[in-house]
This record gives sequence, C-alpha cells and structure tokens, in this order.
Amino acid sequence: MDTSLSDKVIARIYGSGRGKVFTPKDFLDLASHDTVRQILSRMAGKGQIRRLMRGVYEYPEFSKMLGTPASPDPDAIARAIARAHGWTIVPAGETALNMLGLSTQVPAHWQYFSDGPTKRYAWDGGSLVLKHRTNKETTVLSPKTALVVQALKALGQAHVDDTVVAALGKVMDARERARAMKEARYATSWVYEIIKRLAEKEAAPHA
Repeated sequence: MDTSLSDKVIARIYGSGRGKVFTPKDFLDLASHDTVRQILSRMAGKGQIRRLMRGVYEYPEFSKMLGTPASPDPDAIARAIARAHGWTIVPAGETALNMLGLSTQVPAHWQYFSDGPTKRYAWDGGSLVLKHRTNKETTVLSPKTALVVQALKALGQAHVDDTVVAALGKVMDARERARAMKEARYATSWVYEIIKRLAEKEAAPHA
C-alpha cells in the first residue's frame, strides 16, 4: 500500500481533532474506497481509532478521570452516517430537546428525521434511529430553525411557557431568530407564533 496515501488519511484524522466520527467516504478524495477501508481497519487494529460499527469510525476523546476512551457523541455518529449517504437529518423528539438544553434527560434512542429511508443503527452503549420524513421537515429549513421547530413540536403547545421561550432566546442569536421567523411561516401555526415571539422580542427596543 502506498504509505503516502496512508499518511494523508492519518493526517486528516488527527488534524480533525478528537471526537470526530467518520466513514471511508470522507477520504475518497485521497484514495479509493478499498484503500481507505484498509487504512482505517489497520488503524483500528492498532488502537489509533475506534470502530463503532461497520464502516463508521471515531478518533475518540479520552476521559481524564477514567483514563479510557470517552463515550462517542451520538450526534457526530448520526451526521457521519448522513454525510456518507447524502442525507439531510434533523434532530427530533427528546433528542432535539436535549440538544437545545430544554431537557436534561439523555434519550434512550437518539432520534432524527431524514430525507433518506428509515434506518436504525447501534453501537456499544447507544443507538439511533433515522426516520424518513418529507423534505418539508428536513431540507427546507436551516439546521437551527429545524431543530427549534422539532423541539417545540416534541414539547407540545400546552407545555411551551415563558420559561421555554426564554431558554430558546438564549440559544438563538438575532440573525437565527430573524431567519427562523422567515423560514417557519409554513410550520404549524402555533409553532410559528412562538418563533415570531422570539424574533419580536429581539427586535423590541430596550427600556
């Protein structure tokens, strides 16, 4: 095997930083799929990277307290899988709430809506599901707007109070709020009204 190709793949992995999750397709600009697969397999065998599941690898973070590799980031896994297949994904349900800080409960299964087929994936210590949804819920909105819309829908109208609105206001800057109000006009009416409140609150003059 050409050692220069191996060096390039290794350099990209190390350069990306710990916690990065990737698949062979992330390196096809450097070498063929079979060559990359061999390089990654060899690195996993040496303990340089961690194989999470077939075709999915991680350059793991390390727990200073335990002195062992930390648990992988489920969101990084989901996005690596989506990237490999050309799918657009949006966190949904408890996953969206957790990512926005609206819930401290760690999801039993990380859930995403996807414009690809419904698929389930599992690794040692976790699992995720990609549920097929129409483009209206996945590709039309920007990532932050889509995340907020799904989080609000997961909560339900009856559970969205001033505390929730305030919490969302802390994780969205002025540009994101304005963009969300523009993009979410075709969302469920009550969801749009909440997002509109966020945008108008930002635009209101300070006392």
